[in-house]
Amino acid sequence: MHVPDGFLDAPTSVGTAVVAGGVVAAALGRAARRELDDRTAPMAGLVAVFVFASQMLNFPVGAGTSGHVIGAALAAVLVGPATATLCLTVVVTVQAVLFADGGVSALGTNVLLMAVVAVWAGHGTFRLALALLPRDVRWVPAAAFAGAFVSVPAAALAFVGLYAVGGAAPIALDTLVVAMGGWHLLIGLGEGIVTLLAVSSIVAARPDLVHGARRLLPTLELRVPEVAR
Repeated sequence: MHVPDGFLDAPTSVGTAVVAGGVVAAALGRAARRELDDRTAPMAGLVAVFVFASQMLNFPVGAGTSGHVIGAALAAVLVGPATATLCLTVVVTVQAVLFADGGVSALGTNVLLMAVVAVWAGHGTFRLALALLPRDVRWVPAAAFAGAFVSVPAAALAFVGLYAVGGAAPIALDTLVVAMGGWHLLIGLGEGIVTLLAVSSIVAARPDLVHGARRLLPTLELRVPEVAR
């Protein structure tokens, strides 16, 4: 999924960088106002570390591209979509600058695909699935699976769309569609299973730590007994 330098032309790369920068700035404000608290902040750090480690495992899928799990939907479910965008942005930036995983000139493109498209496609699917399923916290992992499954091919097809607009590599568009679409459906299935297992374990132990499950938790009311006079 990491786009290398030279895959897209300069105008397209600049355009994706501008869009990605605007979304990340908006996510920073939203996360500060609505998502980050004393529970989410430590979880965000752990999520970023997990995503960083999982994304370092790349394998070729053909047409000069590679595939890997993204972790975007998992991050969105655990810490909220805006905070997940920030987590993925940090991960992708560190990978590009320090580990040459993805091109520096393509950094805006990679942030747009993984920190924006994958996160928000996964979050939107998660919310839709949660609305269709019974209103019970036990269904959160199933909704998370749906979000993760959709997020990976959504990002892959978004890349194909960008390549159709400003592709600079000598690769036929139909070949790229088959390579990215087909393989990333399988990767999405694997990511969905990993997300299902991870969210299930956390929901079972500490559902209050899962951002996507909080609205389904019962509201606790503290009652102080009156002191008899």
